Parts: sequence; structure tokens; C-alpha cells
Amino acid sequence: MSSVKRGTIAFALFFVGFSFAIAQSRKTQSLQPQPIGATTRAQEHWVARTLKRLTLEEKIGQMIEVRGIMGYYNADDHAFQQLITDIRKYHLGAVHLSVNTDGPLLLRTEPYEAAMTTNLLQQESHSKVPLIFSVDFERGPSMRLTSIEAFPPAMAFGATHNPAYVEQFARIVAEESRALGIDWNFYPIADVQINPENPIINTRSFGEDPQEVSSMVTAYIRGSHEGGMLTTLKHFPGHGDTDTDSHINLARVNAPLERLNAVELPPFKAGIQAGSDAVMIAHVAFPALEPDPSKIATTSRNVVTGLLREQLGFKGVIVSDAMEMKGLTRVYPEGAGNAAGRAAVDTVKAGQDLLELPSDLDGTFNGLLQAVKSGEISRKQIDASVRRLLLVKARAGLDARGRHLVDLNKIQDSVGKPSDYALAQEVADHAVTLVRDDNRMLPLHRNEPTSFLVVIFVSDAHGDDGPVLEREIRSRIQGATVIYVDRRSAAVEAEGIAALASKAQHVIAAVYSVSQPGPAEAAATSASGLAAQGSAGILRNLLDTAGDRTVVLALGSPYSILNFPSIRSYLCTYSWVPTSERSAAKALFGEIPIHGKLPVTLPGISNRGEGIEREVGTSANAMANQ
Repeated sequence: MSSVKRGTIAFALFFVGFSFAIAQSRKTQSLQPQPIGATTRAQEHWVARTLKRLTLEEKIGQMIEVRGIMGYYNADDHAFQQLITDIRKYHLGAVHLSVNTDGPLLLRTEPYEAAMTTNLLQQESHSKVPLIFSVDFERGPSMRLTSIEAFPPAMAFGATHNPAYVEQFARIVAEESRALGIDWNFYPIADVQINPENPIINTRSFGEDPQEVSSMVTAYIRGSHEGGMLTTLKHFPGHGDTDTDSHINLARVNAPLERLNAVELPPFKAGIQAGSDAVMIAHVAFPALEPDPSKIATTSRNVVTGLLREQLGFKGVIVSDAMEMKGLTRVYPEGAGNAAGRAAVDTVKAGQDLLELPSDLDGTFNGLLQAVKSGEISRKQIDASVRRLLLVKARAGLDARGRHLVDLNKIQDSVGKPSDYALAQEVADHAVTLVRDDNRMLPLHRNEPTSFLVVIFVSDAHGDDGPVLEREIRSRIQGATVIYVDRRSAAVEAEGIAALASKAQHVIAAVYSVSQPGPAEAAATSASGLAAQGSAGILRNLLDTAGDRTVVLALGSPYSILNFPSIRSYLCTYSWVPTSERSAAKALFGEIPIHGKLPVTLPGISNRGEGIEREVGTSANAMANQ
């Protein structure tokens, strides 16, 4: 098995009682997270003492982070044993936690298993320095764990235009994560979403206005620190104006320096001012900042050291985006010697401190080691990076002797609170935006004696998207006909849907558009509309034949209307999570007020800040008569 797979596959967990017994037998105190504040003198002393104790090999290990999978595996499982071996052999300082996948689907696990993961790895690492655990909890722990409230993505928060929601959300994510032993969120996203064709940032951004994104980023950092969790601004210097997913190909931002200073950089400046603990560098080319065509931001000293460290004065940890992403590996193709090692050396020489998810662990470690021994990278630079990494560990409380585990008995008090579910629903409700209602369809009426056709466009008809929306609609219209359409079923369903649409008195078309890494052909929709030709044809036919009787729900990207400008009734949730599905149903039937405002411009359709307001149960006709 290669070192790439060994460093990134799932590991074993013992059952809960056994792990807790180990912790008790060692008389290890449970970690009690405190708010992240100014660095103390005691933390500085711990960092200085620890740095002196580390060998060169141990210092390099602190600069590398591999993937760990949250879940249950037998204690003798080879994958688990290999991960522990890698942590010890390479003196690794960090583990990035995720879950197993099935294609684009994340196979979520339980909170207790997540806590077991952090406890067991912390116990078994046998390191001089505690491990630090990071995550991509952009929408909160529910992205990867069950039994937790489902918050919508950032753009939904942007549609509420209320930073207080963001601060509350960040505090909840922090408290839940720290209860599970997770210290560091690779969030908030500071990218300004200004390209409607952006396939990967899109709804992950708070919006297109740099000042509003700045206020949301600042609020998130404040709330996260109040809850005791470290933050990471990403993706510097800005991924919002790309039309390529850097997970699968090279991406470029061709904007001039003036535009970068006016649009991309302000949220990062605000986040730095707010005290973000880290900044993540994008695998994106910026010709205005780095004229060398062989370099992307990741490997550009102009970007990492010149702009971020020196001009913007950032003093925290600079972390790479995943080193296994094609946006980087295409620059360092395999077969050219130690490609991973060369990429690692160039990334560190540019000024980065932590290398996330290397494509080749052994090659990365030894490439850095040899570069230091040969003098290509100075020991002084390594010491500076490790000092910053130790400092964030201290800020997270990992400097306290023997207090590195979490109390499994306290998880129930901190994770999945009813009040957190209520806030998630409130945010989703307030985000709903009515862009158009030219055919005066809304609100619909419960149990109306008319025929309803509901067509749900998804990437996979057997996936998670749609069932909650279907249940919500059926609870209000018991005789509704519901049909799911994905890229495989579109050709088969087209004729039947056309026949039903010709007779239906009301048609609801729900378009699920999810921004996620992966090949475009695996998605139900592109950034601005249905990607699968068959699905697009069905929606177009619905609009041509039943447009006056059709309302389109954009459950995800709001840009779908750009490919279907004839849509007459258009409602956006910016989100596909169950919370937002419920909000969509309530808005359709006039059960909640609609006050959301677009956080982005829909060119030729509607501008940022616009949105039709509706009170509970109020129709367009009633509004017109007021």
C-alpha cells in the first residue's frame, strides 16, 4: 500500500467504554476549552521550551497534516495501525478529520465516534507535542456528523444580511467541535463571489460585496474564538472570480491589481484585523501578483511572504490548501523525480507553515528534510514556522499538561441542542428570497382542489436531496404528483413529465445545485443551471408549456435562472439542507414572511440587495391593492 493511501485512509476506534477506561486509568484530565484570546506569557514559555526539545525531523513533522477518517474500525485493522505508524514515524503534528465518501456523498458518522477518534489518536500518537485536529466544518459539524442541526451555507447567511447570525453560528460550531476534541476549523471563507460561473465557491461565499463579506468574516472569527475554536481564512488571495474548480484543474484570476485590492483582498484584511489564527492559500494563479507562469499562489513568495506576511502584516499560521489537489499536482507531474517533495519544498520556500494532505507523505517529509540539510531551506525558517504552529496549539489549550482528551460523558450536554436546531431553522427561514413572482403564484394554498406536479432535479435520485421537501409538500398537498429527475433518468422521464405538466394546474420545479469538488458530469447542475442536457430540456419544456403555472425553487446556487430567464416565479434558499427544504415549503405556502435579499447579482435579472417582500399569507394581488 502506498504512503499516500496509508496517510489518508480510515483508522480504527475502540468501543466507547474501553477508551474512557484508558483515560481514567491514566488519570488524564478532560480538556475544558476556553475562549481564544491574546497569547499569554505562559503559552509563550511553553512554545519556547517545546521548540528547543524538538529534533529537526520532529519539527518537519509538525509542519505536515494528514487525513483521518472518523468512524469505527476494529483495533487490529491494518489501516488504523498504518495511520498510527505514520504519525509516529513522521512525527506528525496535525490530523485533518473527515469521513468516508461514496462518490460525491459524505457518509456521515456519529458524534461519539468523532470524539473517540480524537481521544484514541491523541493517546496513541506518543508525541512530545499533542496532535491538533482540524476540520472543514463550513456548514457546521452536520456536514460530516449525524444528530446535529443543519445550518445552510454562507450565502444563506448573506441573504439575511445579519452578522449576528454568523457570530451565533460560529459559537455553536466551536462549542460542539471542542466537545468532540476538534480544535481548528478551516473556515471562514473570505472569497468574494463575483463570477456566476464559479463551480466551487458559489454558495460557500457570503456574497459579492467585499464590505459585507468582511463583516460576516469578522463576526465568524469573533464567535468562533468565543467558543474556543481556531479559525482559518480561505482561499487567499481570493477564489471568487474563477470558473474552474482547483480540486480538479488549474484555475486563474486574471484581474488587475486594482481590482484585487478593491474586491478580493478587503475580507482577508478584515479577518486578519479580527485575529484569525490562520490563512489558507489557494491553488490559483494570479498573474497580477505573480508574473512567473510556472507558479501559482501556493508556490509564490510574492503572494505568501510578500503580500500576506509583509504587506498585510499577518503573523499567524499560513496553511496550504490540500497538496493532493489537481490545481497543484498538475504543476508537479509524477515521473519528474520526487514531485511531492519538490512541491512541498517550493510551498515552504514561498512562506507556508503547514502542508495539508500531501499526495505523498514519505516524499513530502524527506523532500523537506533534505532541503533543510542542504541549506535550500534555512533552519531558522523551519523554527519560525514550528513556533507559529506550537503557538496555535497553545491558544487551543493543548499546552496544558495531561488535558488533551475530551470527556465522552459531556458530549450530550454540548452537541445538538434544541436551541441550536431552532437557530438553524430561523436562519434558513430568514434567508429565503423571492426574486420573481410575475405570474402571481405565491402563496400556494394547502389542500387546494387542484392538481399539483412537483419535479425535483437532483444529481442522484437515490441520494439525500429531495425527500424532506417531498414530505413537506405532501403534508400540505396530499394528492401531489412528485417525480425525481437526475442525469440518468431524464431521457426516460421527459415524455411522462410533459404529459403531466400539460394537465397540472400548479407546477413546482425544485432545482438542487450543490457546489462541491468533483467532475462536472457528476453534478445535477452547473454554477448557473442544469448541466445534464436531459434535465435542462425537461425544465425548459416545463417553462415553455406551463410557465404561468410554474414556480421554480433554487435549492442551492441562485444563478440557475440565468440559463432560464423565462422563469416567472423564482424562489431562492441558497441551500439544499433539510432545514432549507422546510423553509422553502413554508415560504411557498405563505407560512413565513419572506424578507431575504440577494447577496449576489443575477445579471440581467436582479441586483444584489433586491428581493420581493411578503408577509405571512399575503399574495401578490393583495400587495398590489395596498
